[in-house]
Amino acid sequence: MRAVRGGRVLVRHELRLMVSLVLWLARRTHGVGGGTAFGYARGHGAVMFGFAFVCVVETVVMSVLLLDWPTVHAVVLFLDVYTVVFVVALHAADVVRPHVLDAEAGTLRVRGAVHVDLWIPLERIASVRRELRTSHERADGELDVEVGSQTTVTLELTEPVTHVAFFGRRRDVRVVRLHADEPDALVRALGTGRRAARGRGPAPYPGG
Repeated sequence: MRAVRGGRVLVRHELRLMVSLVLWLARRTHGVGGGTAFGYARGHGAVMFGFAFVCVVETVVMSVLLLDWPTVHAVVLFLDVYTVVFVVALHAADVVRPHVLDAEAGTLRVRGAVHVDLWIPLERIASVRRELRTSHERADGELDVEVGSQTTVTLELTEPVTHVAFFGRRRDVRVVRLHADEPDALVRALGTGRRAARGRGPAPYPGG
């Protein structure tokens, strides 16, 4: 049963990546609505496309080397091409699924490609600061949403929110670190949003 569930999670992950690729090609975003998007993929794209280029070179080389073995050639070619598509889709997911600050709804949606999707009511944010970190150690009650091994904004919460991990494991977090391309703008916007949220009262929490 656990293996079946894991398989379903992986299939859902692949589908979300492919949807992200389609959205990226169409120059659209996912889940922004009336909120303000804050990207986090700038600078990381060069690394991903560099990796994709290496995969393309490997595909060409293997295709030449395996010309005399048609069956093996076809299988390896399919896997290599899919790997290139997968890498590009990972970058696409970063681009089309930004962090979203919805001041009207009183929520911040923290995202990391298709792997992280965390809703934080603004009134639960006790403090927000710009803080560059390039190393992170896993700790209870903390969530690090890294890009290129770094985070640039730290949120401390008055009460925990629930983070659902890739395979469905749930844990409560009170400190969230994330990366934003424009951390100062995000910190300022959160400050304004928090003040407005305090005036409206508690917002519904999608995370339960």
